[in-house]
Amino acid sequence: MKQQSLNSIYSTLSTRRRYEVWFLRFMLADGSGAWWFRYLLMNLGRPAGGGCAGNPLGMPAQVWATWFPRQGRPQSFIQGFSQTQLSLSEPSQPLQLRINDDNMIDERSCKGRVCVDGHTVSWQLRYDSTFGASMTEVGWIGFSRTPHSDAVFSGEVTLDDQSFRGEPLGYGLQGHNCGFRHRHLWNWTHCLAFDSTGRISTFEALEYEIPLGLQFRKALLWHEGMRYTFEGIETISRDREHLQWMFACSNAEGASLIAIVDGSGPGIHRLPYLKTDCSGTFEVANNSLARATLYLSRQGRPLEQISTDGGAVIEMVGQ
Repeated sequence: MKQQSLNSIYSTLSTRRRYEVWFLRFMLADGSGAWWFRYLLMNLGRPAGGGCAGNPLGMPAQVWATWFPRQGRPQSFIQGFSQTQLSLSEPSQPLQLRINDDNMIDERSCKGRVCVDGHTVSWQLRYDSTFGASMTEVGWIGFSRTPHSDAVFSGEVTLDDQSFRGEPLGYGLQGHNCGFRHRHLWNWTHCLAFDSTGRISTFEALEYEIPLGLQFRKALLWHEGMRYTFEGIETISRDREHLQWMFACSNAEGASLIAIVDGSGPGIHRLPYLKTDCSGTFEVANNSLARATLYLSRQGRPLEQISTDGGAVIEMVGQ
């Protein structure tokens, strides 16, 4: 799929039950922290202006900003907006999403400004990449896409009187997810690492429940300019409390990989997400400044280790 289609808007103003989110996660180039931004649409076609009427978490358009400092605990700032402040491109057009005059995301740039509890976060970002892919496509049920998997970010982020600027500013991904409902259980990670020449490798793995007691499992590695697809994940250990996930995967071409992703420590952030049927919330645990080590085995080549300290994000839901 082309990058334009990976980001194209799926929701319409008549969609009664659906969440759709465009998100960015990147570690600062100096390693001092990571940022996570989300542009969220929810239940645009529901009565009383969409979203979940009467619920402070249920505004139909939302902008999220979360700061993960290297030293200290994460801080989240979430602001909701009405549909009257929302402007959407058509599904057949390149992405153009605007929420009032301050918040916008398109194919290769975004800006934002949220004011919450006396704090102000603002950003102006540009990003580019060489690799993008879809992790899963299940029609109207939902999808998980990564239009920019090895993204290089430039620009500025400001949190109150603290500014972060750079050319580049950081490294990470830009993703696009959509669904009729959130999954009751999922594990997800994205890892970005540099080799000795400065070339970027990325690895993404996704696992979630599907009906009849089954699970979807898939992993993608972008390494040395080649894509490796692993249709299956075998979990060795999973610790939701400490956000640690160790698993193995392999493919028909003879490549195999063991991943050790460690999101433990003060960077664990737990947030309530609102269900699309408006019946309540569930907890999502995320660390966007996690550590990861990958052990890659390929036929005829020595075992290779790919590591990053802070260049990974891990997210878990459910027991």
